[in-house]
Amino acid sequence: MNKIIALHQLRLVAAVCLSAICGCVQAQATNSVEAASTPRQTVSQLGRDLNVGDVVFIHVSPLPFEKVSAATQSWVNHVGIVADVSGSEPIIAESTFPRSRTTTLSRFVKRSKYGQVAIARLDMPLTEQQRHEVSRASNRRLGIFYDTGFNLNSQRQFCSRFVREVLAEATGVTVGEVETFETLLNSNPHTDLAFWRLWYLGSIPWERKTVTPASLLNSYRLNVVFDGFAS
Repeated sequence: MNKIIALHQLRLVAAVCLSAICGCVQAQATNSVEAASTPRQTVSQLGRDLNVGDVVFIHVSPLPFEKVSAATQSWVNHVGIVADVSGSEPIIAESTFPRSRTTTLSRFVKRSKYGQVAIARLDMPLTEQQRHEVSRASNRRLGIFYDTGFNLNSQRQFCSRFVREVLAEATGVTVGEVETFETLLNSNPHTDLAFWRLWYLGSIPWERKTVTPASLLNSYRLNVVFDGFAS
């Protein structure tokens, strides 16, 4: 048990350092990569159209998450779920470092590189009871430590697992594809296996099951209603 705790602590320290380094890099970035034809909205406009249960995808810059994007060949590497729309702006529930929490839509989107964001909605309208259950299921998962090992069966949480479990509990709908690290990392011949060996202290857990933000975005049960930039 002490060994497991030590491994999490090592990864958490690494995540803090990488977040600080990459945060500085992001602060120096410009919006030159944005295409003129890409949909753009203000966060306020985006928020007016959100419903409880909507899934919000962004791209964060810390190196481990950049590697997640590279491995899954998708720009998305972090995801949260709308848990409340009764206030001045929507509240997003998310699993993040160091613990799962809620934050405002504006703060959530601000963390995304260039303000890139996608909104996806279940392919069925939620009942009032289901929306209530989304909020309850989200609240029950707040305060849980982040799982730097991305293990679907651990007692910790990570972002795509958090959203997947909230929707499943609240609506009975399962989104995202469960896959082993072997399937995930070998699906892309350009995956940086050296990084993942380093992340897992020399030994990639090939048989470990996980679920990625990209697999949620690509779920046939989710319809993308916005894919662009917000500021």
